[in-house]
Amino acid sequence: MASETEGPETEYHEEVRERRGLKKGLYLLPSAFTAANIGMGYFAVMAALRGFQLLGDGPEGEGVRAATVHFDNASRAIGWAILFDTLDGRIARLTKTTTELGIQFDSIADVLTFGIAPAVLVYAWGYGGAFPEGSQLHKLGWFLSFMFLICGALRLARFNVQATRPRTLAEGSAKVDKKSFLGLPIPAAAGLLAAIVHFAPRPLVTYGDYWATLYGGILMGLVAVLAALMVSTIRYSSFKTLGAGKRSTIKVMPLIAAVGMLVWLFSRYVLLAIVLTYVLHGIVFRLAAFFHTRPAEE
Repeated sequence: MASETEGPETEYHEEVRERRGLKKGLYLLPSAFTAANIGMGYFAVMAALRGFQLLGDGPEGEGVRAATVHFDNASRAIGWAILFDTLDGRIARLTKTTTELGIQFDSIADVLTFGIAPAVLVYAWGYGGAFPEGSQLHKLGWFLSFMFLICGALRLARFNVQATRPRTLAEGSAKVDKKSFLGLPIPAAAGLLAAIVHFAPRPLVTYGDYWATLYGGILMGLVAVLAALMVSTIRYSSFKTLGAGKRSTIKVMPLIAAVGMLVWLFSRYVLLAIVLTYVLHGIVFRLAAFFHTRPAEE
């Protein structure tokens, strides 16, 4: 009887069930990269706290060397998180497994990894030890790290609202453009801070009072500028269409391979140059557009 019931129809139903199982498995793949993103953010926070704890032994000795390693590991973790964050969105779009739950899960991960982690890292590595405890500059460092986190969270909230409502939200608001982001993306802001720490992982407190104060002040200014850029209306390229077509993929792949090899060989210089160029290109394009349209209006 079993052999009589088996036939093309049964095989068809089994194939359909296998395809559905494979489809369900694909839905888990982007979330796995998002979970890895959260793991890197958690690691970065713990490494930064451990490094700051080791600085209590004094500006010299084994404690500082161990703290330097922890700060560098924290910056590397944020870099890996940027890669995971890029892959989870790409994979979700390629496999057509984008879900509302995945979007919210990704945003929560970004708040931790690209909001809290870099804010803690620059405080522990930079102005947290450069300025005396309880001083006005020390309190200002607390405030700026907090504002970086708040502006990053607002940037993510605005992105989610625009993603769910692709049309104009209100009078005078900009429409969603898939080729560009409105405001500096929070991974880029976090990436610049992490790249600076990776470039010079030795904590600022070890440079002496004068240089530690100078570098700490510059770092606080940079954190303030990045926070403002995240909530600004300056447009930044999204690169979502990069390598989308078959012909463009052939052209892009050698470029990706070359950049990957350069990062592997000269990560301290290449990563800082890449992220800094991305952060500046939006400002340069905005200024160029402003000066280009101003004579015409006059």
